[in-house]
Amino acid sequence: MKKAVSRMGSFGRRLTSVCAAAGLLAVAGGAQAETFTLRFNHVLSPSEPFHEGFQTWAKRVEERTNGGLKMRVFHSAQLGVEEDIIEQMRQGANVGQNTDAARLGSYVPGIAVINGPYFVETLDEVKRLSSSPTVKKWMDELAASRGLRVVCFDWVQGYRNFFTNKPVTTPADLASQRIRTPPAPIWQESIRALGAAPVAMAFGDMYPALQQKAIDGVELVYNNIPGGRFYEVLKYANETKHIMLINFEVVSAQFFDKLPKDYQTALVEECQKAGQETSARILASEEKVRAQLKERGMTITENIDLAAFRKAGEKAYQALNLTEARAAVYKDIGK
Repeated sequence: MKKAVSRMGSFGRRLTSVCAAAGLLAVAGGAQAETFTLRFNHVLSPSEPFHEGFQTWAKRVEERTNGGLKMRVFHSAQLGVEEDIIEQMRQGANVGQNTDAARLGSYVPGIAVINGPYFVETLDEVKRLSSSPTVKKWMDELAASRGLRVVCFDWVQGYRNFFTNKPVTTPADLASQRIRTPPAPIWQESIRALGAAPVAMAFGDMYPALQQKAIDGVELVYNNIPGGRFYEVLKYANETKHIMLINFEVVSAQFFDKLPKDYQTALVEECQKAGQETSARILASEEKVRAQLKERGMTITENIDLAAFRKAGEKAYQALNLTEARAAVYKDIGK
């Protein structure tokens, strides 16, 4: 009888152990099975290369996380303007935004230098920025004190040029011309330094403003022009290439920290991969876009005095006290 009881006790202990192990697996499985959704907003039209790139990023993240992290991409500022989305992220909302160093510089001033005139000029230089201790320090501060987590900044939209109704070859040609810029200090000072009068305005308001002659021109990348049909209201594409436009993909730091580690890794690595692919494709396609705009009646101004524009651009760094920040990053990347 004692042997029977002993055997029953042993069986009971084994059963308890099995059940406990099963319970732990269930809990672990349940935690991993939790799904997350990131609503990602950008201001560009669905015909632009970035939109396709963001969709690729979203698809790869969902596949890599087996559906655990889903991204829904919204074009044309469907979720709202950038400034509003950034504030939502700071409050912990599950939204993301394609933005730039100029806007992020409103929270951590040094970051704005990345948006300065002629700051970097090749994709290789952009890639080297990610290993800069100075830039990393700014990104850490942005997440810790401002609630904004930069997922990656491998998305280069191309070179920004002035698009006007008068030819521009020197900074003097921009005198008295009202040029639309985003509402951030580095944008304003950069365009002012290069000779124009900056006018802060949302992306979606540019076309009607040009129609109504509230502004005289814009400064954008080539791919913005067909996407926004700006060739209908502008005559000249002036190749100043004054800013190599680096875009930042940003999410809420609170949201990012809630994700499982492997989801975080997937979000970052697939962002970098899709961004680098899209950037290379955009730069390679600029010649095609130029040809299309010529066919639509635009004149390409190529005889730009770049030395004069580079010299003029220095005033933007001085006005915003960013010369030391630029020097620190240049030292990091060997420029």
